[in-house]
Amino acid sequence: MSKISELVEQLARPAAAELGLEIWDVEYVREAGQWVLRVYVDKDGGVSIDDCEALSRALDPILDEKDPIPDSYVFEVSSAGAERELKRPGDFEKFLGSPVEVRLYKAVNGAKTQVGTLLGYENGNVRVNVAGQEIEFEKSQVAKVRLRIL
Repeated sequence: MSKISELVEQLARPAAAELGLEIWDVEYVREAGQWVLRVYVDKDGGVSIDDCEALSRALDPILDEKDPIPDSYVFEVSSAGAERELKRPGDFEKFLGSPVEVRLYKAVNGAKTQVGTLLGYENGNVRVNVAGQEIEFEKSQVAKVRLRIL
């Protein structure tokens, strides 16, 4: 995570908590020639457009005052989504037993994408039940893990 993302996450957490939201992720990326600051949120029962708007309105003055980003950027607040990416150990713990899609750098068993049930996560290694077979993918093999709606 970039320093800007970390700083924005620290600034956003209290405002999000006041609204009953949890910060899922913050990304600061260059897309189509412009910088985008995107804050992903979650809450029990799901996130509405009103939740996103409320956090956006709450964060705008905080970001203006603290000015963590010197350049111009587009600011977005979004739901983490049903098929969100799992990144931190707590993300994996929260969704043990859930269907996931594991994208790999190199094919395993003839495929770079494996879909199965999340069985475990330890030191970056991911264990998944794929078609009745338990497979452990080492951290170095895994490009991305995200929840999967089946």
